[in-house]
Amino acid sequence: MAARHHALTIALTPSDDIIAIIFRDRVEVIVANLVVRNLDQHIVDALKKRAAKHGRSMEAEHRVLLEEALFAPKGKSFSEVLATMPNVGQDKDFERVEDAESRDHVFD
Repeated sequence: MAARHHALTIALTPSDDIIAIIFRDRVEVIVANLVVRNLDQHIVDALKKRAAKHGRSMEAEHRVLLEEALFAPKGKSFSEVLATMPNVGQDKDFERVEDAESRDHVFD
């Protein structure tokens, strides 16, 4: 069976800040190329440093960053964390009771 090749380029903005997505289809495998222009040099430098730290090319590091940002499991919301806390008593069970003796000596 012969491989089919299709290419589609999408420019999301008409300015110099173009993000171009190029799709190539070879039978059932879809691969996209992403071009990001006009990045600040400090972003490029940080990507180089991170890639070197992980022993990857900048391109490979960029792929990992995108995948982590888009598909990483989401953390629990504050209300979800609160809902997992066990009921350990009533508020009155945790009332603060002042000692009868003075606490002046505590920090001596």
